[in-house]
Amino acid sequence: MYERMLEEKVKEGRVPEHVGIIMDGNRRFARELGLEPWEGHRYGADKLEDVLEWCLDLGVKAVTVYALSTENLNRPKEELKRLFDLMEERFKALAESERIHRRKVAVRAVGRLHLLPTRVRRAIKKAERATKEYKDRFLNVAVAYGGRQEIIDAVREIAHDVKVGRLDPDEIDEGTFRKYVYVGDLPDPELIIRTSGEERLSNFLLWYSAYSELYFVDVYWPEFRKIDLLRAIREFQKRERRFGR
Repeated sequence: MYERMLEEKVKEGRVPEHVGIIMDGNRRFARELGLEPWEGHRYGADKLEDVLEWCLDLGVKAVTVYALSTENLNRPKEELKRLFDLMEERFKALAESERIHRRKVAVRAVGRLHLLPTRVRRAIKKAERATKEYKDRFLNVAVAYGGRQEIIDAVREIAHDVKVGRLDPDEIDEGTFRKYVYVGDLPDPELIIRTSGEERLSNFLLWYSAYSELYFVDVYWPEFRKIDLLRAIREFQKRERRFGR
């Protein structure tokens, strides 16, 4: 009853167009249940399917999730292998997902994708090709991603274009820079949610989050509920967004 009432209130207000989510706590969730770390990641992948559906039902147009950071690539080999197995499986599933195609969601992976195994990159390409015609709703999956690395990659590309005469240094501004970052064609995330009780961005969407509203929830990602999402958006709706003015 309370969840239904809260959902009605949320739908009456302005829902953020773009939500970023730091899906934190999979390994701790698994550890508390006596499971292997990769089993926690599988629970987390299942949860993402539900949360994406909830977001779309509320009118959110774009969701960007933090799935694997560049720092995470230093984790134990067995865990990484299992993670890559899961990524390959889920990106292939996204390419054929009835939910994705019914909702017309464009799937994209962002990050230093060259650091991923070939089989994972192929699965990503399959999902991206299968959904490339969709223009109104987006699921961005940040893999082998780091916010600082993204900015460095953009600076390198800009420096190259200046060097070959394609870009005038005097013309570089925020609009120009946005063309070189990974998801610059979408509005900045208005709301960033992090699960597990940690209260930091951990190198997530640094360029885009200058004026994002941050919301931290003290549950592990696999335990995230619809009411947690509703509370996050309701809190967003209560805040006065002044953008430095």
